[in-house]
Amino acid sequence: MSRTTIPHEVLARSAERPDAPAYVAREPDGWRATSWREYGAQVREAARAMIRLGLAPGDTVSILGFNRPEWLVFNVGAMAVGGIPAGIYTTSSPAECAHILQHARSSLLLVEDDAQLEMILPLRAECPDLRQVITMRGAGASDDPRVMSWEAFIARAEGVGGEVVDERLDALNADDLATLIYTSGTTGPPKGVMLSHDNLVWTSRQAIDLLELGPDEVGLSYLPLSHVAEQMLSIHIPTLLGSAIYFAESLERLRDNLLEVRPTYFFGVPRVWEKFHAGVEAKLARASRGKAKLVAWARRAGRTAVQARNEGCSLGAWASLRHAVADRLVLGKLRAALGLDRAHITVTGAAPISSDVLEFFADFGLPIIEVYGQSEGTGVTAVNHAGRTRFGSVGPAYPGVGVRIAEDGEVLLKGRNVFSGYFEDPEATAKTLVDGWLHSGDLGRVDEDGFYWITGRKKDILITAGGKNISPAQIERLLTDHGLIANAVVIGDGRPYLTALVSLDREEAERLVARRESRPGTRVHESEAVRATVQRIVDVANTHLARVSQVKKFGILERALSVAAGELTPTLKVKRDVVTERYANQIEEMYAHETAARAASA
Repeated sequence: MSRTTIPHEVLARSAERPDAPAYVAREPDGWRATSWREYGAQVREAARAMIRLGLAPGDTVSILGFNRPEWLVFNVGAMAVGGIPAGIYTTSSPAECAHILQHARSSLLLVEDDAQLEMILPLRAECPDLRQVITMRGAGASDDPRVMSWEAFIARAEGVGGEVVDERLDALNADDLATLIYTSGTTGPPKGVMLSHDNLVWTSRQAIDLLELGPDEVGLSYLPLSHVAEQMLSIHIPTLLGSAIYFAESLERLRDNLLEVRPTYFFGVPRVWEKFHAGVEAKLARASRGKAKLVAWARRAGRTAVQARNEGCSLGAWASLRHAVADRLVLGKLRAALGLDRAHITVTGAAPISSDVLEFFADFGLPIIEVYGQSEGTGVTAVNHAGRTRFGSVGPAYPGVGVRIAEDGEVLLKGRNVFSGYFEDPEATAKTLVDGWLHSGDLGRVDEDGFYWITGRKKDILITAGGKNISPAQIERLLTDHGLIANAVVIGDGRPYLTALVSLDREEAERLVARRESRPGTRVHESEAVRATVQRIVDVANTHLARVSQVKKFGILERALSVAAGELTPTLKVKRDVVTERYANQIEEMYAHETAARAASA
């Protein structure tokens, strides 16, 4: 049986590429690189410390914190000695943290700072398996005997010989449980997705081959490491490549860090790309007439080049020359202004994205490839790539993965990326894994060229009062295609017609109010100009929909939906039940006339 695992691969790179940078973090005096030799030694040191703290093979540990070197070292160190790491989103509430710690039965917990420590300490009575809390570097000192600093943790490695770690490593098999990825919990408590070492290594190797990645890649880690996609891009793929990952200072510093790091590949959830799109469009709108014409010409040249790339066709001599000139004069400058001038792979996933946004960036030489997957499939089921890209689709099936559409439209998949089940939940596992096929819960279709299109979620189907089954996903996507609308939640279950609650992108809304609102001091959600614009967005969306799927009324929320308020998951998916319950009064107002009419007729 194969013994290839992520910890084995980390130690292999530390021997093969000892002086190459493994990770780079921002220190007070600038970016500081840690070599693969140093990183391998840190992993072994953390592994020895965990053995000293009593971590046995099969025990779980948890990590709560922003992307930092300690996250990486603790995660891989645990795997090296047979431990099972489980990340916790930094946006999780105390109750959500307690649920994961209890459910995973974590014995060790790594937290980032004092605020997280203060949140966790009162939960220890609810988490009897939790023996020790460790803080990352920079956290304050604690007198609590069950709390130790990172430095004190590493000091525990003393007295544990390296041969003990080697014995644990030798005992690892590819099919062993490597990590738990807790789902974001849109419809209930998070479930622990069990991924094996083979899931992680095989899926990473397929990505490297498909995207033609090499050891000189540079990545920027900023999305939650609790999510499988960020783990693949920040831990597992760089490990197999022996490439470097930079740790962003914070989400707020992302744009500055992009300009400093200039990554060769970059993953952004749709909201990140939408923010970039809005910023670029705002700057282009202020361009002089002459510059605007030059940009339009350059974009046409860029569009031709991207279309050829997407279809795997030759561009031709004249078109290649025109594109080279356009790139030097305009397109390359925009990519450099974003910090993406070196990026040869730009990716989006985790939620639907507007084709307009994809086409916009493609014109400027940033062909963003849309990826579709789930934690249960190690993050990837289908992916667009060079020569096989179709905007709006999620691409062909991932190499080596079987994908098919069930009779009811559900997307099913089978392959070495498919998980082994949900931790401590055989009932949920049996419902999701049937005869080796993972039932994704997503609805989709496949076109004649083998491109997959996701059309909604099975659990999100609305059944109107007239008995019509409607998937809200496409409708919501049409509404959020416009930069003004941050989120849209379509309502209609048991109702005579569809309505929608929309939340606004604050920056876009404020710009609109400043330009068009006649009443000074108007709050954005009450602005007549904003309401009129949203009405136009709804009207345009309705032209693409059958009559029964059209939105008849809408309500504008006072504030954007948020993770902190429990309305969005950490991956920015809408918690539909939470939203409909919290804004029940506003929903009823949209049906008030219909309710009154029924009452009068009764």
